[in-house]
Amino acid sequence: MDPYVILTCRTQEQRSSVASGEGSEPQWNETFVFTITDETSELNLKILDKDTFTKDDFVGEATIPLEPLFIEGSLPLSVYRVVKDEEYHGEIRVALTFTPERRSRRHCTEENYGEGKESREEEGYGGWKESSVEETYGGWKESSY
Repeated sequence: MDPYVILTCRTQEQRSSVASGEGSEPQWNETFVFTITDETSELNLKILDKDTFTKDDFVGEATIPLEPLFIEGSLPLSVYRVVKDEEYHGEIRVALTFTPERRSRRHCTEENYGEGKESREEEGYGGWKESSVEETYGGWKESSY
């Protein structure tokens, strides 16, 4: 098995590296940073098995609620259930950190609308990242329950 993870936070999507040859107990030890807004409530992890000549196989998925993260600021390495077709298919271990973004100035973006330009100010709401402090963080373990 050559697993990888697609992480989705609202409309933002990032992909881990492929843990080639690591079977059902890979360790990625990777960090992903997402920009979030007030409407962000969960992080979705979709685990797939990379195939060379055929479509990648769906292994399972896990959903991590983010409200506890916003309250605590960080969550230590925690185990989340991986499910496929509503059945348990193992677990993934993830540590999370929320870093509120404090800006003293506002970012201004310009967008083209026909021949004119419209300016719009945007405020940053913050971000969070999956963090891996030790080598044992960020792994997935398949189970045959």
